[in-house]
Amino acid sequence: MTDSISRLKEMISGSDNIVFFGGAGVSTESGIPDFRSVDGLYNQKYKYPPEKILSGSFFEANPEEFFRFYREKLVFTDVKPNTAHLRLAELEREGKLKAVITQNVDGLHIEAGSKNVLELHGSRYRGYCVKCGKKYPGEHMIKASGVPLCDCGGTVRPDVVLFEESLNEETLHSAVRYIKEADVMIVGGTSLAVYPAAGLINYYKGKKLALINRDPTPYDKYADIVIHEKIGLVFSQV
Repeated sequence: MTDSISRLKEMISGSDNIVFFGGAGVSTESGIPDFRSVDGLYNQKYKYPPEKILSGSFFEANPEEFFRFYREKLVFTDVKPNTAHLRLAELEREGKLKAVITQNVDGLHIEAGSKNVLELHGSRYRGYCVKCGKKYPGEHMIKASGVPLCDCGGTVRPDVVLFEESLNEETLHSAVRYIKEADVMIVGGTSLAVYPAAGLINYYKGKKLALINRDPTPYDKYADIVIHEKIGLVFSQV
């Protein structure tokens, strides 16, 4: 165990008001690719750039192409929670972790057993009709042929935040509140490059900020503990 991981373990042991904020790197060890790494979606070649396909305007103009990409690249059927997901759920059951705030839409924190999960970018397990608002399970969009439709004839879309769209205000406000009140904040698996979500770290005013990411982030210099390791490896030791 490195000195930094040992210090993180002590930090966790001494607190019952921890908040975890995570990104795509939390789920890569479950087999879900991220966006910005060398092998990430943004560095793969498609007819349109992935960031364009995953925008609100593209969805409205080209729903067929949007759902083709969505089913091919954003739906994973054989993935399971990894060590990080499971340990975070355990910390919640122990009364130490107050909230998981995630940028991921894969639902793995909830599958792992975490109860208080704030999904900033929504979830692929939920969908809704853009016309009447009727809610649908994610399977409805996966199994549909072409563009999934509602009983009313409207298009059913994933309940996820696309580029050009705003985060859910209620979820965002809850995240800010938990971060402001936290004694310990652990940030993991995120490059802290996607705003406004990445800016949430600025609301933390405590003195126990830990950053766990494979690569350096713009916020490393502000953290009390910086660990450049795979997040599953770290959580297997704390």
